[in-house]
Amino acid sequence: MSNRTYDAADYIIDEGRPGPRAVSGIRTRRVIAFLIDAVIIALLTFAIGVVVFFLGIFTLGLGWLLYPILWPAVALVYCAFSLGGPYSATVGMRTQGIEARFMDGSRLNPGIAAIHAVLFYFSVSVLTPLVLLVSLFTENKRLLHDIVLGVVFVNR
Repeated sequence: MSNRTYDAADYIIDEGRPGPRAVSGIRTRRVIAFLIDAVIIALLTFAIGVVVFFLGIFTLGLGWLLYPILWPAVALVYCAFSLGGPYSATVGMRTQGIEARFMDGSRLNPGIAAIHAVLFYFSVSVLTPLVLLVSLFTENKRLLHDIVLGVVFVNR
């Protein structure tokens, strides 16, 4: 696994489509990356939950009102600033050697990365996890929210 960041021309070919080498094995590695990221988000949520507990003590219980939004907020911030950061990948994705790009090869910004995360959680919760089967039938193994935003996950 190299740390080289590719330019758009390195893996985007044929009218904005990634080459077969760029997307080989992506689906499996995205699943593994998601599991790694879920563990990281859970650990971060627990750590911030401890801080919120003490904040609740100091604010006479008002700080505890943050608990219902704690997990979604941590997940959103984590995805926005890691997927929209300089590596265009979360920690789990970096361990699997994949990154997110727009179809033209440019990197995601934190705003689009946050929208990507919200659309993922919305589609999985509203349309059931069966919506993930879309990747079995789409070109470049993209999911529904990837198609909507024009994002493709490629090998680094």
